[in-house]
Amino acid sequence: MEKELWKGNEAIAEAAIRAGCDCFFGYPITPQSEVPEYMSVHLPQHGGVFVQSESEVAAINMVYGAAGAGMRAMTSSSSPGISLKQEGITYIAAAELPCVIVNCMRGGPGLGTIQPGQGDYFQATRGGGNGDYRTVVLAPSNIQEAVDFTQEAFDIADTYRNPVVVLADGLIGQMMEPIEWHEVPKRELPAKDWATTGKHGRGHTNVINSLYMDPEECDDHNSDLEAKYKLIAEKEVRWETKDCEDAELVITAYGTPARIALSALEALRASGIKAGLFRPITLWPYPEKPLHDLAAQSHVKAFLDVEMSAGGQMIDDVRLSVEGMKPISYLGHAGGVMPTIEEIVESAKKALKEAK
Repeated sequence: MEKELWKGNEAIAEAAIRAGCDCFFGYPITPQSEVPEYMSVHLPQHGGVFVQSESEVAAINMVYGAAGAGMRAMTSSSSPGISLKQEGITYIAAAELPCVIVNCMRGGPGLGTIQPGQGDYFQATRGGGNGDYRTVVLAPSNIQEAVDFTQEAFDIADTYRNPVVVLADGLIGQMMEPIEWHEVPKRELPAKDWATTGKHGRGHTNVINSLYMDPEECDDHNSDLEAKYKLIAEKEVRWETKDCEDAELVITAYGTPARIALSALEALRASGIKAGLFRPITLWPYPEKPLHDLAAQSHVKAFLDVEMSAGGQMIDDVRLSVEGMKPISYLGHAGGVMPTIEEIVESAKKALKEAK
């Protein structure tokens, strides 16, 4: 299969088109602007609808409407823009509508910087809007994964009638890499007989709604959602390990820092330190049990969490998974600064020394 050189954001947009995206609604913001730019040209050529909305708030509500009509709908933005979409995302989750949301993260807080960051982890995995809801969160570490995950995200969304977030940092959106276009395994998808497309011979109309005035009815609805989230956690959790079979020191990282950590592993192994990498691919559902089981291994002495966020955000999930069995250190930068191989190596040596 031939490889093609693609820029991350454009590859994500092309992947969505190949996945059958019907509608895209978005607004430009660095470092993801190439996604709507590419969509504006190419999606209409494939029979889809592109709308540059007047704001991020408008974009996510357009997604709500299109998804409610059974369309494969998508939006993309970068950190501050995703913040503006949170009200719409919680409505979409409550109404059980499938859609795909791409966040090409930049440094914050506030407007922050246009450089890559990972400070949106809490927002994506805990639900940035109000109420009790979850979004499936896929975290690519290279452009090939960004392409594959974007295509699969539409099927995951349709399977569970739930928003799916592709959480990539700005470097993945802006860099160029060779990729291969291949068929993503297809799922047997349920019929969208809930969509608001008219009666079509039915004796009732479909209603898309997230308002439940009766507290008992709202409680029942939340119970149904919780059952769905439990099923997702059982079926969709993903992770990857590298050299963890004998590792004394395990690095936890996702996205671009995970790629940097791979080079750090080589340097650590060359210096005689047995180091491994645990990379969550789904940030929600988080691979708690696999990480817990790894922490329980006698050869593992310590963990080093590496992120591009201030003080660490994923580290909370690492701590919850490890449950105090082994010490956990942190290395990270925020605001667009990435950890270096040398920093990871030195921090890993220090963490292992302190553990012993």
